[in-house]
Amino acid sequence: MKVEEAKAPGSPEDWTVREQSATSDVESSFSTANSADRILVELGYESELKREFTMFSAFSFAVSISGLMATIGTTFIYPLEAGGAAAAVWCWVISGFGCLCIAFSVAEIVSAYPTSGGLYYACSKVFPKDWAPVMCWCVGYMNLLGQIAGVASSDFGAAQMLLSAVQMGNPSYTPTANHTVGVMAAILVFHGCVNSFPTRYLERLANFYVVFHFGCLFTGAIALLAKTHDKHDATYVFTHIESNSGWTPLGFSFLFGFLSVSWTMTDYDATAHICEEMKEPERKAPWAISTAMIFTYVLGILYNIVLAFCMGDPIQILNSSQPVAQIYYNSLGKGGGIFYTVAMFLVMNFVGVSALHAASRTTWAQARDKMLPFSHIWYRVNSKTKTPIYAVWLNTAMCIAINLIALGSTTTINAIFNVCAIALDWSYAVPILGKMLFPDLFQTGPWNLGKFSYVVNGWACLWTLFVSVIFFLPTNIPVTAENMNYAVAFFFGILGFSLVFWQLGGKKKYRGPQGTAPDPEIATRIDVRGEVKDEKLD
Repeated sequence: MKVEEAKAPGSPEDWTVREQSATSDVESSFSTANSADRILVELGYESELKREFTMFSAFSFAVSISGLMATIGTTFIYPLEAGGAAAAVWCWVISGFGCLCIAFSVAEIVSAYPTSGGLYYACSKVFPKDWAPVMCWCVGYMNLLGQIAGVASSDFGAAQMLLSAVQMGNPSYTPTANHTVGVMAAILVFHGCVNSFPTRYLERLANFYVVFHFGCLFTGAIALLAKTHDKHDATYVFTHIESNSGWTPLGFSFLFGFLSVSWTMTDYDATAHICEEMKEPERKAPWAISTAMIFTYVLGILYNIVLAFCMGDPIQILNSSQPVAQIYYNSLGKGGGIFYTVAMFLVMNFVGVSALHAASRTTWAQARDKMLPFSHIWYRVNSKTKTPIYAVWLNTAMCIAINLIALGSTTTINAIFNVCAIALDWSYAVPILGKMLFPDLFQTGPWNLGKFSYVVNGWACLWTLFVSVIFFLPTNIPVTAENMNYAVAFFFGILGFSLVFWQLGGKKKYRGPQGTAPDPEIATRIDVRGEVKDEKLD
């Protein structure tokens, strides 16, 4: 029998064998992992969250962010006040197209860089290395604070809807700021508890949501058309423009109707923030974003047309704190009004749950890159649920704290809510602009706009700039301390805060997304198909 000479432990030959074996084992494990994990490794991160979301649940999640029935319920007053019935319809058609361009542009970038960091992470890829850290920093803070404001406003709106339903049932009851804030806090705590469950339960909830929402939307629209006796005619709905805002000329007042659409069709990248909780995110996430926004756009037009036909006297509707709830009350009576107001409340709850889910994943992703104070806390993933519970409750606490402002000033809290859409849209526009300015840096994903990319991206940036001007203006004239729009102050406050924070320490410690892949030497040599590449990625 042939006996081979044994190699001494620790000898150079022994280390070579071990290194080759370890490399082979790691590469083998990567090649057998699912494609989503391989893509994430190529982007520099180790997979830590459970991938439970399917194509349908990702679509439902994206639809839930808009919460069409509920968000129109809280924002219908703006086009109605700005230009009447025709503004409610045509502002949605015009502004919705601009929002679609933003959504498609976001989807294209998400397909290329499917991480929980979303557009914040993309900035590290679409800008030159010298620019990337500060761009990631500013976009990251705009996006995160915009999302937090969005969650706060959604749950505050849910509280208002619930109390409106109570008031319908008991006309002697008058909601107060204390009541609204108290109900809001309870709702937010409930949403925090829901988001503390494992991802598989959130995925099942998302599946239920889209069926419930569309069911409420369709039955509500049919009930209004069937039970409203004195409908407006088509000429009134599509051509009648009247301003109750005080702005002149009438055409300028009409523009404020765009605000309803921008508040409804926003937070496009929310689905991007759950990319690490779905398989094939490079395909499913952009498909969900684009398809959900198309659904929202089309159904939004139809729903606004129904409301315009059935709303009755616009002055009476404008005098109500909840115009759409008032339309249901007038057409369906007390029982129907309460039923559909509660339905809108439940839809808004789904919005709040999904928005908090996305915001917590954003916080977790930024903490992973050591961008936030006490990042080591917010980055923790619970060993049982495999979810970032600390990030969930940080966002919950911040949203409650923001809404406490309503106890002292409704003007201030409304300004904070107004800045939500502006901050989010600019957190999208910056990386979209970077993609246009430095096209050679962008690596196209499987979902892309092809030859239409530059045109769609360009219109998305121009539309963001245009609608931001409207967001910054007061919606009513004459301007008083009570109706002044302070959103511009809060927006530039957020931008100023991020830049000052950057100067005070960010630029010394932060170099952009850090990456957590277990072995960068090996991880960066494996492409999206699991094949070993010869060169390292930058």
